Amino acid sequence: MSVQHLCICVLQQNLSTFPGRLDDFSALLSASVAGFKVDPLLFSKIFCPLFHHISSSFVFCPFIPSFPQAAAPPPPPPEEEEEADEEETEDLGHADTYAEYKPSKSTIGISHPDFVVETNTLSSVPPPDITYTLSIPVCSISSGLLSALQLEAIIYACQQHEVILQNGQRAGFLIGDGAGVGKGRTVAGIILENFLKGRKRALWFSVSNDLKYDAERDLKDINASNIPVFALNKIKYGDTATSEGVLFATYSALIGESQAGGQHRTRLKQILDWCKPNFDGVIVFDECHKAKNATSTKMGKAVLDLQSKLPRARVVYASATGASEPKNMIYMSRLGIWGQGTPFKAFDDFLHAIEKRGVGAMEIVAMDMKVSGMYIARQLSFSGVSFRIEEITLDEEFKLVYNKAARLWAEALELFTRAADTLGLASRKSLWGQFWASHQRFFKYLCIAAKVRRLVDLAHTEMQHGKCIVIGLQSTGEARTRELLDENDGHLDRFVSALKLLGKIAELGKELPLNTLDELIDRFGGPEKVSEMTGRKGRVVRRPDGSVRYETRAEQGLTIDHINVREKERFMTGEKLIAIISEAASSGISLQADKRVQNRRRRVHMTLELPWSADRAIQQFGRTHRSNQVTAPEYIFLISELAGERRFASIVAKRLESLGALTHGDRRATESRDLSQYNFENKYGTKALDKITKAILGHIDNKVPPPKGYPGGDMFFRGNVICLLIKFDQKYCTITKFLNRILGLEVHQQNSLFQYFTDNFDYLINKDKKEGKYDMGILGEEYECISVDRGMPWEEACSKAGKLTGDYEGFYLSNKVHDTSSHTDV
Repeated sequence: MSVQHLCICVLQQNLSTFPGRLDDFSALLSASVAGFKVDPLLFSKIFCPLFHHISSSFVFCPFIPSFPQAAAPPPPPPEEEEEADEEETEDLGHADTYAEYKPSKSTIGISHPDFVVETNTLSSVPPPDITYTLSIPVCSISSGLLSALQLEAIIYACQQHEVILQNGQRAGFLIGDGAGVGKGRTVAGIILENFLKGRKRALWFSVSNDLKYDAERDLKDINASNIPVFALNKIKYGDTATSEGVLFATYSALIGESQAGGQHRTRLKQILDWCKPNFDGVIVFDECHKAKNATSTKMGKAVLDLQSKLPRARVVYASATGASEPKNMIYMSRLGIWGQGTPFKAFDDFLHAIEKRGVGAMEIVAMDMKVSGMYIARQLSFSGVSFRIEEITLDEEFKLVYNKAARLWAEALELFTRAADTLGLASRKSLWGQFWASHQRFFKYLCIAAKVRRLVDLAHTEMQHGKCIVIGLQSTGEARTRELLDENDGHLDRFVSALKLLGKIAELGKELPLNTLDELIDRFGGPEKVSEMTGRKGRVVRRPDGSVRYETRAEQGLTIDHINVREKERFMTGEKLIAIISEAASSGISLQADKRVQNRRRRVHMTLELPWSADRAIQQFGRTHRSNQVTAPEYIFLISELAGERRFASIVAKRLESLGALTHGDRRATESRDLSQYNFENKYGTKALDKITKAILGHIDNKVPPPKGYPGGDMFFRGNVICLLIKFDQKYCTITKFLNRILGLEVHQQNSLFQYFTDNFDYLINKDKKEGKYDMGILGEEYECISVDRGMPWEEACSKAGKLTGDYEGFYLSNKVHDTSSHTDV
């Protein structure tokens, strides 16, 4: 019997009898198979397709087998900490986060059309003096084609480009302006300035070929339409016929290769040939956060390679999310923060120093970068913007489906564990990596599906009040839809059918929710009513007769590349009042209530699917809050009552916090997005998790009791789920793993367990606040003056102490005088 045949037999026998137990699993194995050793790679090849099949089908969950009831633990020792006071802790550390932004050293240009702000921490430090003289025509400045703050950024970028670092490379500049401030025009202005100085070639990298049209628009808007823009993807490999102008390319083009004519050609070599030796023109890395994984991806390495091979190029990094984490700054090699002549020999040294000192160090880095003249970061004021979280209550029908899926995953986990044991699998890293990744993906989409009905109701209500809707998604599910078509000869027997779960498990698949994107479009009246701006090429639509069919998104006379541009126009003209955007359309496009467009209804931006990273979240939020808008948008975050969904909110919240510190010099710069309450991936989360696991095991007597209404109290956890969720070894006990695993518990179980965790989390934070140990960052003006009390000489202390026998009152008063000779202004 082959290993694959064995696995299929086991799966068919056991999963078809769901929800039965698998106690007789070993009986299924013949004596000839028992003890059979399997290569880990072979085992992975057998099971990986099963994981993919299950997770894509919308039925992938972690499986928590039921363990025997644990014996009563010995009496726990008292917890080693004092009990905090019961009264509420006041909201310590509150300070205004933003200050109105006005250029402090630059005096040219007219004011920006919108109210722009800067964080208090960044506004407290000045930029360097201006020594550079612009060549941009006075008429372009006086007419307001470039605002005062855009001109300021151009001046500092060009001034920084005059600096040569100690490694011989020209210094670069980072534009960290928030979405909507006008980075496009600023970049166009830098290109124009260099064009007027005789540097007629420039490279402009961005995330999509469609943004080439935006680059042309930005140049035209500043009266620089004489500078041509060439799309690299329209030029043949090896062709360097184009001369002066802007060569526009995507980051993915940097790693393009061709074997045509038996000759190996690369886009990178083509770009270098076009630039010619000693190139000193501008290289713009727009939306540069796409290069953040510079050491682990070919694309990121190509970005570093290009900068290395063109040492005299004038590099500009531009992104509202340039560095959500210190490790992602590695591609910014031209800032001169690390390397020769700096305190940090290599990037790793810089990274270690910053990560060791936490968010406060990130804030200091941002401030130092501004003072040094290599960085500028402003953003539109969020005045008028509203944020709210809409908690979605699950109906009983959905809970039944969720619980059934959770139990099915529990069975599968036990099955795969026994199979691995029986087959003598030595290394199981690949197996469980595939398993838990698919499990997490499945439950993420199940959480999203739980919110569709409520979102549709909210959208209809908002539209009745004269508003229009933008819905944020990250993924579309197109790949799985195509697989279904291939499996069913091009036909769909359900409206976005769920995947079959290995034969008989398809019965559960029929109960699972529909594909979110297609269901939304269907509920809103079909493609005629909804502007879809995503990366998918086709969609499933419902016919008038009730049947469903997969059809292409392409339109006559338009390529698929231009469909999103056309859909954007339909939304901005008011032809359609609902827009759905995915990650593929989250960079560069403008969907705000612009004064220049017909559709000036207030935008209600609903986030149905929280992105995996803050970079993506910020990019998507910035589509609807931009310059020149009539009204500011409303943001609604839809989060279900499932405790496990806090996992995704936690990811974004953690990144938003560090993003605020790195890109704006203040961790609170992004808290207004109202997700900070979900950040559990910190020292308090780790300690709270450690407390509840030890309490459940009976190792400590936890002062925070389980919430009322627990099914069975601590014993409920000890006997049924915790042994699987957390292995009670410090290296396994992580917040990430905990938040991932609880997704696979039944609804009441995960909510109860999560409540216990958050109660401990809040207790620890309040305790530190009362004891003055809570790190709240740099607050307003409080850091400007520091007084240091170094005590007093021994003789003075003896003299004061001698008064105890005579004049106690005099002694008391004299001790209220401190030695403030060491007073330092920072």
